[in-house]
Amino acid sequence: MRLLVIEDYAPIRNAVAQGLREAGFAVDEAAEGREGLWYAKGNDYDVIVLDLMLPGIDGWTILEQLRAAGRRACVLVLTAKDQLEDRVKGLDSGADDYLVKPFALAELLARVRTLVRRKYDLPDPVLRVADLEIDTAARTARRGGRLLDLTAREFVLLEYSAARSGQVVSRTDVWQHVYDFHSDSQSNVVDVYVGYLRKKIEAPGLAKLIHTRRGQGYVLGALP
Repeated sequence: MRLLVIEDYAPIRNAVAQGLREAGFAVDEAAEGREGLWYAKGNDYDVIVLDLMLPGIDGWTILEQLRAAGRRACVLVLTAKDQLEDRVKGLDSGADDYLVKPFALAELLARVRTLVRRKYDLPDPVLRVADLEIDTAARTARRGGRLLDLTAREFVLLEYSAARSGQVVSRTDVWQHVYDFHSDSQSNVVDVYVGYLRKKIEAPGLAKLIHTRRGQGYVLGALP
C-alpha cells in the first residue's frame, strides 16, 4: 500500500517514513505544504499522514482542497494540537483519524493499518482468498496452513491483490499502490513479482489463484 507523509520537522518525518517502509509500505515524503498538496493531488494514495502546522500551505488547507477535489485517500492528522476543538475541527474537515504528538510509532502503524482496512472495506486484519490467509498485522501469509516465505515487496503486492480479490488489478494499479514516486515505472518489474508470487503460492497440487487477464492485468481468486 502507498502512503504519503507530509511533515516539515525532519526528525519526525524521517522516523515515520522509515518505520512505515520497514512495515512494508511504499512511502513518499513532503517537507512543506505546497509540495505535499502536489503529491497528494497527483497520486492515488491509500493513506496520507498529514501534519497541520506546515510552511507554505497549512494542513487544514491541504485537507479541504483534497476533499473538494474528490480525493478519497484516508487522512491521519498528526499534530501537536491536542485541544478538543482542534480534534473536532480536523475530523469535521474530512480527516479519518487524529494522532497527537508525541506518539509511539507502534500506535501510528496500527492506526495506518486500520485506515487501509477501512479504505478497502476489510473489517478483519486477516485477508482470506480460498485457502490463502494474509495477516496484515503480523505481515505473514499462509496457504493451506503452510507459511509462505515472501519478501517485503512480494507481501505488499499480495496484500494489495487480496484487498481487491476477484477484481482485475492492472499494472497501473500496482504502480500506484505498491511503489513509491521514485520507482522505475518503465520496467517489467510488476510482471516479474507476479511471477515470483505464482511460484510461491501455487505449489504443485494446489489450485491456481493468480489469473492473467490479457491486456488488463491480474486477478487473485479461486475460479468457480
